[in-house]
Amino acid sequence: MNTEFKAVLEAHQNASTKRALWQLANTLVPYLLLWIAMYWTLQVSLWLTGLLAILSGTLLVRIFIIFHDCTHGSYFRSRRANDIVGRIAGALTFSPYQHWRWEHAIHHGSAGNLDRRGTGDIWTMTVQEYLSAPRPRRLQYRMTRNPLVLFVLAPLFVFVIKQRFASANAPRRQRHSVWWLNLTLLISTTLLSSIFGLLPYLLIQAIVITVAGSAGLWFFYVQHQFQGVYWERDDQWDYTAAALRGSSYYKLPKVLQWISGNIGFHHIHHLSPRIPNYNLQRCHDSDPRFAEVTSLSLWSSLKSLQFRFWDEQTKALVGYAHLRSLAAGASTANKLGSVRPATGINTE
Repeated sequence: MNTEFKAVLEAHQNASTKRALWQLANTLVPYLLLWIAMYWTLQVSLWLTGLLAILSGTLLVRIFIIFHDCTHGSYFRSRRANDIVGRIAGALTFSPYQHWRWEHAIHHGSAGNLDRRGTGDIWTMTVQEYLSAPRPRRLQYRMTRNPLVLFVLAPLFVFVIKQRFASANAPRRQRHSVWWLNLTLLISTTLLSSIFGLLPYLLIQAIVITVAGSAGLWFFYVQHQFQGVYWERDDQWDYTAAALRGSSYYKLPKVLQWISGNIGFHHIHHLSPRIPNYNLQRCHDSDPRFAEVTSLSLWSSLKSLQFRFWDEQTKALVGYAHLRSLAAGASTANKLGSVRPATGINTE
């Protein structure tokens, strides 16, 4: 823990069983009721069922935050309680508890580190990496950074397909958590398909996962991709700077703050993952230094859509327009370098 903020952070690391249970109640109970309602509305209107599925997806975002807290061991004081609730929430969000916790710990230890990208983050190429990459690699990168792919197709792929397979580098226990979750999902899918019908269940679950995954990925994306964000090479990287300058304060309307489980206070979370989500705002408000962190509104966060690359020369996130300007500048320089003045003086 950073000693500069140690006292402030420690004051908010105490988990509250009462607050945790209340959050579980006001999240899981409505989520269960919506699934019951969807079963009955199937007999009335598929459109109404789809609307309820969208509402369920927003609640699943909040369930994922509970899962996320449990992986950090911050939701309850009891490690066993964190593990039990974390595995249940993981099954609901299609996320293997132990495996996801392992990958996410890597993210916390490497966020903003240019030399340790690639695990638990959204891959971002530097300008030079992109310019030196072969054409097929460039096309692949452009496709994966397309908003439709990144925020709609990618979340569905990650939660439904990618997380069914363990990382080749994962330890044995983490790999086993993937297998056990797959077995759990096979059983739950068989059971719910027998109740709802196979096609209706798959349609409902696809909507729920897509809504939750898209919203969740957007929150994660804008909290690490904004103007002024921190990125450094390994020898210059600093944990505290990465937390306070590499993570934003996403100032959301109260409804969205509730749905997202206060994850907008991402700078606090990265500074101390041991602080449960229900204490994040209190911690933020307790020290005036946190007000200096980059703040994003819903409107200003939309600017993050233009960012595609990290420019190590200017230390800023840039988009395709920046690459075009570089190409235009290089073309102009080449033309000027090839022109000799009429006086015969060599300007090269």
